[in-house]
Formats: sequence, structure tokens, C-alpha cells
Amino acid sequence: MKTTTIRGTRWLAVRALAAFLLASIAADQALAGDWPQWRGPKMDGISEETGWLSTWPDKGPKTLWKANVGVGYSTVSISNGRLYTMGNTADVDAVSCLDAATGAAIWKHTYPCPAKDPNRYNGTRSTPTVDGKHVYTISRVGHVFCLETAGGKVVWSKDFKADFGGKAPTWGYASSALIEGDLLIVEPGGKGASAAALDKTTGKVVWQAGDDPASYASPMPFDLNGERCVAFFNVFGLVGRRLKDGQELWRHPWKTSWDINPTTPIIEGNRVFISSGYNVGGALLEFTANSIKVVWQNKNMRNHVNSCILWKGHLYGFDERELKCLDFQTGQVKWAEKKYGKGSLKLAGGKFLVYSDRGRVAVADLSPDGCKELAGAQVFEGVEGAGCDTWAYPVLANGRLYCRSLENLICLDVRGE
Repeated sequence: MKTTTIRGTRWLAVRALAAFLLASIAADQALAGDWPQWRGPKMDGISEETGWLSTWPDKGPKTLWKANVGVGYSTVSISNGRLYTMGNTADVDAVSCLDAATGAAIWKHTYPCPAKDPNRYNGTRSTPTVDGKHVYTISRVGHVFCLETAGGKVVWSKDFKADFGGKAPTWGYASSALIEGDLLIVEPGGKGASAAALDKTTGKVVWQAGDDPASYASPMPFDLNGERCVAFFNVFGLVGRRLKDGQELWRHPWKTSWDINPTTPIIEGNRVFISSGYNVGGALLEFTANSIKVVWQNKNMRNHVNSCILWKGHLYGFDERELKCLDFQTGQVKWAEKKYGKGSLKLAGGKFLVYSDRGRVAVADLSPDGCKELAGAQVFEGVEGAGCDTWAYPVLANGRLYCRSLENLICLDVRGE
């Protein structure tokens, strides 16, 4: 009887420990969510992370750390406990790798790069792309680097101008590099090199194609008839290409003032949404393997610097200085909210993070019925009316919220209990 009792007790203890470990793992999985590239794992601005704190004290979440990362508009990428971003100081670019939890510097890769801009929008633009042991970056004048994540050592580099005859857009290269399998997809914008695919390990050119100059949008991958393809939103407009060889599938013209097509295309099935500011608007297009046509086009969503998010059949985004909700299938406006000014969005666990160009970040419940703010905090002061200092979209990863001003990065604690 005594032996049976001991065994039973041990068995109960083992079960309890197993249950505890499983619960802990489940909680970690619910919270954990790396953000390794521009607009996240699926490049749609949506995170699967749940369990983060969406109700905040009046003064906002606790600040874990702050860091000066140099001048620029690059947002952050998070992978395996490390944060990557870019900035410029005295015409020297820096790719910085920080401890995502503490902000402590791990390594920094620097190189000369002019920061000045025709309209004072100085500094870096694109966001680092992390892929395993490597991180890929693009400067505003077209320096491309493949760096080791371990210590920042240069594995290989390219120059859009020298290697592809590329010409930087007026306000500098802004697209982020795209990893697809063994390929790195970039947009040099040169004659015969509007787009290019490089071997991500060596930097060797696999293919290059097209004559369209580069604009500011990042390439977007998609599937078509079982084949992987990529959409490019350049100076001409929207161009679809096969991933394996760069062959053009179709193209749709989209002319904007000063050749500014800045936002990443949003693709759902065989339909793609594109948008530009300067009173151009947006359109939903439908494509096949060799053709593309307009489903609807209007001026209800004029994205200036950040893309919309497609969620449950509706587009949420900034129409110039208004936050709006549009029906994806019809383009009709459901509602508009002016209090955030110009800004950016991220969706995590069914709730939106809204980041205003006035330095304020908020948690909001957005639906076709309206906009309900759940929490908010002024994370940067002195940018009211500046209209450009907080254009980098916010990133939530592993219970930490990262917001950037023109030079500084702040990390807020939104880990749930």
C-alpha cells in the first residue's frame, strides 16, 4: 500500500509538472512573435502574437529602454532576441544590432553614405531583412550588404549604381530586400535591371530584367497557378514577374506626382490593391497569368508613406491625414477618423496599433462599424506639427513595443500577465 501511494504521488507530481510546462510553453508561444522583415513574416503588417497588454496606465506602458540609432525612417526587424535597424550620423550609415530586451549594443556596421535630402527627409529609408544567419540592408544611395547576424561581418556587397547602372529615386532608395528561397529580390532601377534576383549566399546575379526606374515600394511575393511570383510597384506602375527568371507577366500603369509610388502592394488571391498619395488614390486590380484589369479605382485611400492592412474583407489605412476603413471589394468608405493625423498601422492579436506622426501610439479596435481607442501614450514629444518625424511604423514583438522618431528608438513593455 505504501509503495502504491508513493507511485501515485509521483505520478500526480509528474502530471502537474507536465501540465505546468505545457501551459508555460503555450503562453510563450502565444506571446512570442519575431518580426524579421518589412511588414512582418507575411509582409502584411499582421502579427499572430497574442497575450500582450492592450490596456495601459494613463502615462502609457513602462519604458524598458531608449537608444539613439541615427537619423532615418527605417523601422526595426526582430529575430532571435536581436533588433536590427538603420540610421545615419554625419553622413555615415550604421546598421545597428541591439539586444531586443535591453537595448544594449551588440554590433554596428558603418559605411560612408550621404544623408541629405531635397526636402530635409534626411537619413535611411529601408528596413533590414533577417534570414537565418544573415541580415540584408539597402542604403538610400543603393549600397546592398549581406552581413552576418553573429557579429556584423560583411559576407558580400553590391552597389546599385556601379553594378546595375541604377539611379536612386529623388528621395533615395526606400524598398527593403525580399528573401524568397535562395534568392534575394531587389530593385536597382537600372536599364535592363529594373528588378534583380541575387543568390542570397554569394550575391551573384541570377537574373535581372526590365527598364523601369525604381520608386519607393518594396517587392511583394505571391502565388499564381502554383508558381511563385513577385509584384513590383515602380515609377511606371505595377509589374508582375515570375520569381524563377524575372519574366514579365503583366503591367498596369500608375502615374503619380514626382514618381512617388511608396506602398507595398496588398495581394489577396488574384486581386491586388495599390495606393499612392498626392490625390491619386487607390485601385483594386484583378490578374491572371498574362493580364490585369481594374475592379475599382477611386480617391478614397491615398496612402502617402505607409501601406494599408487588409483585415476581414476591409482595408484600414491612412488616406493622407485621415484614418479610414474601406470595403476591399468595392472601395467604399465605411468611416473616417481625423484625430491621428498622418500615421501608420500594425495589427496584432486582433487589435490595431496606430502610430501618429505627432509622436503618439494607441491601441484601437477597428472594424467596419468604427474606430474605438482602447489605450494611448505620447511616446515622443516635440514632434507636433512636424509631420514626418514618426513615419516608421511601430513593431510589436515578444511583448515589447518599439517606436521610432527621426533619431531615437523607444522600447515599451506590453507583456501581459
